[in-house]
Amino acid sequence: MCRSIKTLRPPVLPEQATPEDIHAAALQYVRKVSGFRAPAAHNREVFDHAVEAIAEATAQLLGGLEVRGAASRAS
Repeated sequence: MCRSIKTLRPPVLPEQATPEDIHAAALQYVRKVSGFRAPAAHNREVFDHAVEAIAEATAQLLGGLEVRGAASRAS
């Protein structure tokens, strides 16, 4: 599923994920789940709302994760 969505947490992503990284992952997820690359005009609002909600949830998740041993792996 969603092979183009990359892991956004260290140590996989060496630096903190940017808002652009998070939005791109959310967009890919909504595209996959909805089956639409771009929604029709009558679905645009709900599509965009889903992308924003998922991006927000993703940012909260990444902000709350504690990655243990990340410093030791970098050494």
